[in-house]
Amino acid sequence: MDKNIYLSIVIPAHNEANRLPSTLEKILSFLKQQNYTSEVLIIENGSQDDTFRIAQHASQNLSNDLVAITAIHEEQKGKGRAVQRGMLVAHGAYRFMADADLSMPIEEVSLFLPPLLENYDVAIGSREAHGAIRFNEPLYRHWGGRFINLLIRWLALPGLRDTQCGFKCFTAQAAEHLFSLQTQMGWAFDVEILFLARKHHYKIVEVPIHWYFNPESKLNLFRDTIQMLRDIYTIRKNSM
Repeated sequence: MDKNIYLSIVIPAHNEANRLPSTLEKILSFLKQQNYTSEVLIIENGSQDDTFRIAQHASQNLSNDLVAITAIHEEQKGKGRAVQRGMLVAHGAYRFMADADLSMPIEEVSLFLPPLLENYDVAIGSREAHGAIRFNEPLYRHWGGRFINLLIRWLALPGLRDTQCGFKCFTAQAAEHLFSLQTQMGWAFDVEILFLARKHHYKIVEVPIHWYFNPESKLNLFRDTIQMLRDIYTIRKNSM
């Protein structure tokens, strides 16, 4: 396939054998309707199920002239590690990070691309920006998430209303620069990438999305909040 690719979709996949087939079906159905070339990169790391086998099967059987599917096994664990690997091997002019649960309808990728969105370096899906809608989210998850975001805004990223949504888009130049500087490989990698984007004067915009709560979410509010605080301390220390 010609490497002159317009959109790369990077999917970090850890133990996603149950959700990945449906997710790929939805993504491919959407991409086949577009008039640009695209690729889907599935970055599997640390799985104990058939995630990588499913990704390989998709790569061998579902790729075509307009959409290339690549399955990559990353030895080292961590969502941040998987996203970094995908962003740095992608070829797209725009590189979109998408959680495997597809809690944002894939059709809303268009909101992150010209002509609907232009003149930016980093676009982050936001569940808090004006016009965003959350569906079926329990109150405890909503307020727990807002508490984490309050800490992030206070300690690292003032002004950004939703840094942890799993849907973000980068221009090729921004992706190659920022992810080459990344040191955080766990949940806090989003914070570090956005912190670095601000430090290097990249233009960040928030894009309101429709977001559907998934009860199979792997987030642990208490554990991940404590780890987030530790990681933010490290991010700030590294910056200094």
